[in-house]
Amino acid sequence: MEGNREVFDLRVGEYEEWFERNRWAYLSELELLRRLLPKGGRGLEVGVGTGRFAGPLGIKTGVDISEGMLALAKERGVEAIVADAHDLPFGDGSFDYALLMVTICFVEDPERVLRQIHRVLAPGGILVVGIVDKASPLGQVYLEKKARSPFYRYARFFSANEVMDLLRKTGFEVKETLQTLFTTDLSSMSHLDDIRPGHGEGGFVGIKALKV
Repeated sequence: MEGNREVFDLRVGEYEEWFERNRWAYLSELELLRRLLPKGGRGLEVGVGTGRFAGPLGIKTGVDISEGMLALAKERGVEAIVADAHDLPFGDGSFDYALLMVTICFVEDPERVLRQIHRVLAPGGILVVGIVDKASPLGQVYLEKKARSPFYRYARFFSANEVMDLLRKTGFEVKETLQTLFTTDLSSMSHLDDIRPGHGEGGFVGIKALKV
């Protein structure tokens, strides 16, 4: 979305501040993703932003439409490429796994993006999708403040069930779901939150799917 590009280019500093203000929420999300992602292989993050996740998770390649964001991703050791998630500039089977961290909420055509990721994954490749689950208490808070947020006013929030349906429709088999962030006051957190199987209670959900 063009609006997304402008917002993220102009508000890189504000975006980065969220991770500092909500440090334990960020670290809880990071730990959840670490548990779902493969330990090795060629990795890609679609919608890599500033590299806040790809960097510490060891994902070497990332794409994003925001050049402002990618400048920081490069500083975090990511091979950052300006590209649209709807038309990934890689050959078939180029990666062993991929991460789609909240990006699905910001794209025009989620189904097309998932089909592109399916294409660039090797046979048996893994996709991990991270979302703010709209069916959770935290998701409801995000929906309420959506119109007031420069970032989320363009977002379309999904439930975990909706994302899993999209994954199955685009050639993936859902293997595992984990959830964390069981509070709606993220800035008050003082330690890593629990990470539990399933979805529906935790505000952040990670869905692991296999290319079939």
